[in-house]
Amino acid sequence: MSLPTTGEEFAKLIEHLRKAQEAAAMLAHLEADNSPSVSHKWLTVSETLGHTVKVVTALAVSKTH
Repeated sequence: MSLPTTGEEFAKLIEHLRKAQEAAAMLAHLEADNSPSVSHKWLTVSETLGHTVKVVTALAVSKTH
């Protein structure tokens, strides 16, 4: 069994972060009627994860080129 490449690990991390971002956005949507303040917090989490995806993507580009 060989070790994964740096690029493969970055891709895996980015994929997981995007899925977490989508899940947080869905939670924001689902909580909108029950608790607008909780919904807003989930939206903030989703936006933060989106920013994290951009930072990790930039880091991946700089490390793999």
